[in-house]
Amino acid sequence: MRAILDVVLIALDLYTYVIIAAAIFSWLYAFNVVNPRNQVVSMIGNALYQMTEPVLRPIRNVMPNLGGLDLSPIVLLLLIMLIQRLIIYYVYPLAF
Repeated sequence: MRAILDVVLIALDLYTYVIIAAAIFSWLYAFNVVNPRNQVVSMIGNALYQMTEPVLRPIRNVMPNLGGLDLSPIVLLLLIMLIQRLIIYYVYPLAF
């Protein structure tokens, strides 16, 4: 049981890095730091979008419109941290 919980915690950590990478990439794309017509840049952006958008879209639908400010990655990161803490403090000690 602990091995499964360890895998879940590692997966949540990895997804945290994917969310941060997607946020940084969106800033680089918005400020024209990266060339969107470059095939490699386009593939990276598309992969990050496809990995994060299914989870971020429901959060964006619930959150109020703040203009151009998108706080959904921050909300998702806080939810991931909450899930990790719940697993570490309440589920992990009870696993045999």
